[in-house]
Amino acid sequence: MSTEPENQNESQATEANANQPSESSPDSSANSAEVTVENLQAQLADAEKRVLLAHADLENFRRRNRREMQDQMRYASLTLMTEVLESVDNLQRAIESYEMEPNGDGLVEGVKLVSQQIAACLENHGCKKIDAVGQPFDPNLHQAIQMQPSSEHAANHVAADLRPGFQLHERVIRPSQVFVSTGPDSTKN
Repeated sequence: MSTEPENQNESQATEANANQPSESSPDSSANSAEVTVENLQAQLADAEKRVLLAHADLENFRRRNRREMQDQMRYASLTLMTEVLESVDNLQRAIESYEMEPNGDGLVEGVKLVSQQIAACLENHGCKKIDAVGQPFDPNLHQAIQMQPSSEHAANHVAADLRPGFQLHERVIRPSQVFVSTGPDSTKN
């Protein structure tokens, strides 16, 4: 008989222990929750830091890009100016040549050379002269100053080019100022 109560006590103690949560269980789950929260907070701080760095990098890129674009716009005509300066030098030489020998042909030759250099320079940079005389009148390329009869040119064709026009690539930057033919003069008959 003495063994039965001990067995009962042991079974009751076992049941009591089974119903009570173990002491190590709450501490370990609390510790793992704290570790998880700390990990998440660290990851959040790291992500915020990366976002701030990315924003700073983006702003630096934009500033650098803006500055480079401004420099490109400011110095876009550098090669054109360099070529034009050569023509200006030759024009100055022609004037000096004329001053030394006023009756010589140095000025005429020098001015022709400068004119050819400037035309070549413009063409190198995509600026070409609009051929007008003899062409059909096109209001996109030509600015009509006057209409006049012409025995050489058909009606609505350009008879004379008063001021040449120019195109930069395909865009007209200055239309040709022209006289447009009305055809042969009918009053001469």
